[in-house]
Amino acid sequence: MRVDVWLWAVRLFKSRSASATLLRNGRVRVNGVVAKPSTAVKVGDRVTWRDTLRERDVEVRELLPKRVAAPLAVQAYADHSPPVPPREERLAVGVRDRGTGRPTKRERREIDRLRGLRRD
Repeated sequence: MRVDVWLWAVRLFKSRSASATLLRNGRVRVNGVVAKPSTAVKVGDRVTWRDTLRERDVEVRELLPKRVAAPLAVQAYADHSPPVPPREERLAVGVRDRGTGRPTKRERREIDRLRGLRRD
């Protein structure tokens, strides 16, 4: 089964085109390898990507040929993602004052370090 269809069928993405876009941009990995929308998934595979709030990591438990109701969709995968950080932590990181302009390369790297996206 295609990974873009599976992500949409288990309701991890709102639309199939949204999942395919993320896959085309190289943001989704299947078993640690960057995946394309047509990459096949099977039971036991791990699918990972960066969500707006956290790193997502799900394990395929069941292949669904079409979109199903939410209670059934939850049973089709095991979510191994870390919990969503508290609101206070999310708001405190990387906030810039309005009108300060575009960040310099150095400032952008510092912002990325604060957000945990860089380890330099």
